[in-house]
Amino acid sequence: MTRRVLIIANLQKEGAESSAREIGAYLETLGIASQIAISSNPTEPYPDARGIDLVVSLGGDGTVLYAARVAAPLGIPILPFNLGRLGFIAGFGRDDWEICIDSWMAGRLGLSARVMLSIVVERGDQQIGSFSALNDGVVSGQGIAKVIALDLRADGFPLGIYRSDGMIIATPTGSTAYNLAAGGPVLHPETDSIVINPICPFTLSHRPLVVPASERIELRVEEGRRTSVMLTVDGQETLLLEPHDRVLFSKAKRKALLHVPEHSSFYEVLRKKLNWSGGSDA
Repeated sequence: MTRRVLIIANLQKEGAESSAREIGAYLETLGIASQIAISSNPTEPYPDARGIDLVVSLGGDGTVLYAARVAAPLGIPILPFNLGRLGFIAGFGRDDWEICIDSWMAGRLGLSARVMLSIVVERGDQQIGSFSALNDGVVSGQGIAKVIALDLRADGFPLGIYRSDGMIIATPTGSTAYNLAAGGPVLHPETDSIVINPICPFTLSHRPLVVPASERIELRVEEGRRTSVMLTVDGQETLLLEPHDRVLFSKAKRKALLHVPEHSSFYEVLRKKLNWSGGSDA
């Protein structure tokens, strides 16, 4: 059976389209069928990935997040190339594609399984939104007066009313994104856990909390807010919320499968990306 590859290229990244064409031509010489999804907007309709054996992501971490929503529900691995600057998730450089394709063909590429979030929004007895996320879901206030009140529950247990600028519910992969900037902990990306991190809480005793990924997290928007409230998923999808809306976070049925460099170390990536020890090789 002929292998099939879907190439997702982010046109906002320089050289993404030309790299996609080049990779597609190389795959053809190997007898591998390919199709290219060119996108400059991560909220565009998802390409059909049924029957695909590999998704190649050309862009930055945002492109990988988009690709994960396409590939993870179908159990398709992602080969991510970083055409941007930071690249925590996209582990391969733009010039590595040929050797990576050859390694994938030979079965030599490492594979990292990452927790995905399933996010459901309920209004009354109706479901008004359903999302998946590799990084995080954020419920936050909009505008000048950003403080909102959120009723937080973990597996049905009430943890109290949080008055803050919002709440980040992050996966281990997403722990190095908005969660980290908001003072949350860094988790190894393959741990089976979730971070609950209030954004600028009104009460200093409200600190970030790490819970098992098996727990279901519920946020309910309380009355008395002076600003609009929004759910943001992976920084790419949004939904306006109303008082009494319930946002339910749980571990998705399938994990995202990301190819990683053979001898890569998360700690080495962390040290280099965050410039630990002044960036010294010592």
